[in-house]
Amino acid sequence: MADYDNRLVRGATTVADTMDVGLRAHMLRVYNYMVGALALTGTVAYIFANTPVLLNLIYRVAPNGALQPTIMGWIVMLAPIGLVLLLSMRINHMSQGAAQATFWGYAALVGASLASILIAYTGASVAMTFFVTAGTFGAMSLWGYTTKRDLTGFGSFLFMGLIGIILASLANFFFKSPIMDFVISVLGVLIFTGLTAWDTQKIKNTYYAVGGDVAVAGKAAIMGALALYLDFLNIFLFLLRFLGNRR
Repeated sequence: MADYDNRLVRGATTVADTMDVGLRAHMLRVYNYMVGALALTGTVAYIFANTPVLLNLIYRVAPNGALQPTIMGWIVMLAPIGLVLLLSMRINHMSQGAAQATFWGYAALVGASLASILIAYTGASVAMTFFVTAGTFGAMSLWGYTTKRDLTGFGSFLFMGLIGIILASLANFFFKSPIMDFVISVLGVLIFTGLTAWDTQKIKNTYYAVGGDVAVAGKAAIMGALALYLDFLNIFLFLLRFLGNRR
């Protein structure tokens, strides 16, 4: 009887060890996707910002000297929204290769739309903001991965806050209040910092939910990377309002 119990314990330990190794590999895949997407976004943004022919396709100079999107620019800025919706609603019906292509296409289009940031802000302030964002993101993602606390309710609260800042941003588009803009920026940093931890835990829980299904886990890694990519990007953009020095 004791030998039987020992075999059960060893079997349970082996399964747990296998799941832990698989989880680490899964998270590494997620982070690799995310970092690759950020690198692609940054590269495309740099190329567009430093290539007048490409820049003129998506932006024109307004009489006040500001950059305004052309018709192609609006297409470039709105297309990523369509790709996110496509991944969110159709990924289960897509091959993993198609899902990856859509993900990389999304990252490239975001890079093109963000070229104006490299023109509006100094390179030093963009780099500093990026490293601050990386440190903040890394700390919160690590906490989300290691904490034993269930963040489900926390995520629901943050999602409500996200809806709030979207509505406030739309309202401030007309009112153009500097105070409201400051409040939105502060709340944006806090909300997406919290969502980083929540999304990380969600990715971890999703891996356990899909078990050993390799195909489903592969697509889940892409969606997890997309969520973390959006968290990182939004923290960066909101922080840039505080830390960025305009040219």
